[in-house]
Amino acid sequence: SSDVCSSDLPRVAMMNKEEAECAQAIDRNPLIEFWVRNLEKQSEHAFWLPTSSDKFYPDFVIKLKDNRLLVIEYKGAHLDNEDTKEKELVGKVWAEKSNNLFLMAWKQNKVGKDVYQQINALLN
Repeated sequence: SSDVCSSDLPRVAMMNKEEAECAQAIDRNPLIEFWVRNLEKQSEHAFWLPTSSDKFYPDFVIKLKDNRLLVIEYKGAHLDNEDTKEKELVGKVWAEKSNNLFLMAWKQNKVGKDVYQQINALLN
């Protein structure tokens, strides 16, 4: 079967503390069926999007209960630069063209929402 369920994946890839907090926020949402930590630099086995100079491997790929994908790139506040802006633009174009969802999640966004609230705002 081409379907993958979370029990088929025994381990989650390495994450730093902030990425682990993002994963916990993802895990708490009732609209999410399952999620995986996307693997960087493994283009044969990972989800990636093209950028002007390379490939972009978002941090999390999530299957929603309505069968759409939600792709999340997590950023700490200190990483707001041109590369981040390009990744967000590429992710939003992919989401619009594919009828899926993309979120550039911040530890706390500009209006004070944490990652859990940012996910909820996108899904509701």
